[in-house]
Amino acid sequence: MAGETLQFSATQQEAGNGAPGATASFPYDRLTVERFRAAFPRARWRHELGAWFVPGTTAERRLKAWSGREWSGILAYADERGRDAFTFEPVRSPYLEVADDLVVRTPYSRAVVAALRMVPWARWDPASKAWHVPFRSFEELRRRWPTIEDAARQAEPEERRKREASRRASPEHADRLAETAERRRKRYPVPEDALPPLRRVVMTHAGSMVFEAVTGEVVEAPIAARFYPGVVAGRGALIWASWRRPTHDELVRAWPAREAPGSTELARGWWQPTIEILREERRRAASLERARATRRPGET
Repeated sequence: MAGETLQFSATQQEAGNGAPGATASFPYDRLTVERFRAAFPRARWRHELGAWFVPGTTAERRLKAWSGREWSGILAYADERGRDAFTFEPVRSPYLEVADDLVVRTPYSRAVVAALRMVPWARWDPASKAWHVPFRSFEELRRRWPTIEDAARQAEPEERRKREASRRASPEHADRLAETAERRRKRYPVPEDALPPLRRVVMTHAGSMVFEAVTGEVVEAPIAARFYPGVVAGRGALIWASWRRPTHDELVRAWPAREAPGSTELARGWWQPTIEILREERRRAASLERARATRRPGET
């Protein structure tokens, strides 16, 4: 298992009857347990601690001495077995080098990092900019290697460029660019016979807004259909209104609606927010204002 590293821990604990002692935890291995029980015949397994409890005021010192003798030989033997397994059935990959240990060097990938963190004893070395895995962890590394190698290939610069080019060539990318450009215009269609209140917080299909002015300019039908399909003109025409996002203070002072908006309010494109919506909008506004306040001078 990924979390079962060959490690030892001894910490001062109290037994159920108040007697002093220390605990020892290590991956289960029958021979290791037998040697441990032989060295500490009074040790008892404590299920609630997930560890062996050794009573006595000197238990921690004795456990540390035993672990120093025991694990050095066990780790050396485990490394030797892992090296033999690698020699018999090696993993050949441009991302894996063999030195005193196994060296994994890949382009940065969150998937690679996540997989290697699950390999016992694997460690990142900033100096060599690579992951080092001892041979004792070879079997676990080999089990995860297909995932690691595939993620590394996907993280290669050329593969990233291909995906980015494919994304930019997609119709969805062009649509997103057009939607972003439309949002930057800070305009929103409203029915001329159902104008929103100015300088008050209202909800729209594009989020919370404060309308500042109604220009009276008629909205072109293709623009309304493409970017604002939820707004219905009603008996009149759709005209443009300029808007801005409300501040946190404005959201706090906004009066909530008692009920969720009905079909009429949704069709006209704006409505009074409920308390649940206001709370979420307040949280977002507060987070955004904190971020702006902590920016360094000159940052945008």
